[in-house]
Amino acid sequence: MNLIIDAGNSLIKISVFLHKTEIHHEQFAISEFVKRIKQVFGVYPNITNAIISSVGVLDKKDMAVVSLFCEVHQLTNKTKTPFKNSYATPETLGVDRIALATAAFYHNPNSNTLVIDAGTCITYDMVNDYGEYIGGAISPGIQMRYKALHQQTAKLPQLEKEDLIDFIGNSTETCIHSGVVNGVSVEVNGIIEQYNHRFNNLTVILTGGDALFLSKRTKNTIFANPKFLLEGLNCLLEYNKK
Repeated sequence: MNLIIDAGNSLIKISVFLHKTEIHHEQFAISEFVKRIKQVFGVYPNITNAIISSVGVLDKKDMAVVSLFCEVHQLTNKTKTPFKNSYATPETLGVDRIALATAAFYHNPNSNTLVIDAGTCITYDMVNDYGEYIGGAISPGIQMRYKALHQQTAKLPQLEKEDLIDFIGNSTETCIHSGVVNGVSVEVNGIIEQYNHRFNNLTVILTGGDALFLSKRTKNTIFANPKFLLEGLNCLLEYNKK
């Protein structure tokens, strides 16, 4: 069994995989990390390996707790990957994007795949039909856009995402919702179109916390998989066991 730990900007997500099948999943705040890890090993004592992907929220003490129970691999930009990495600055490539590229490589082998991760940021990552990671883009996520409008202006309120009635807002609140939700939708659709023009038979994977919310607003054919990153981490762990 493998334990997969994804420590993101907002939450810790963990999954237990038996080979390629996820048999357990949960998410929680960083303050609960040690307690939840101990509980997972209590339920699944046959976990032998773990991989940790952290954007910086986990410290060495947290990671050391996991190593008390099993062998641990910490994902870094030096981790061996199955794909060719053609990123110009591989040392700055985020661990989350490495995991997503790995998932794309295995999920859609020898094919052009664009992965869109709609989380705190929206990242776009491209793996071509030569099994080569070539890069992508990073833009603010939905909640980040709402927060920026509130925090960097004097009077605009802090709002939470919601469905649009019309793309033309007729109040301050509905104008903000249109600017954020419609703006993100237009961005995502536009970027997919750009990639479609350059790459033949493109497969688009939409993942992340806002994947299902955005999937209803894309006019292109996509595959929504909120756990794509976790699957990529499991693939990376298996690859690095060899």
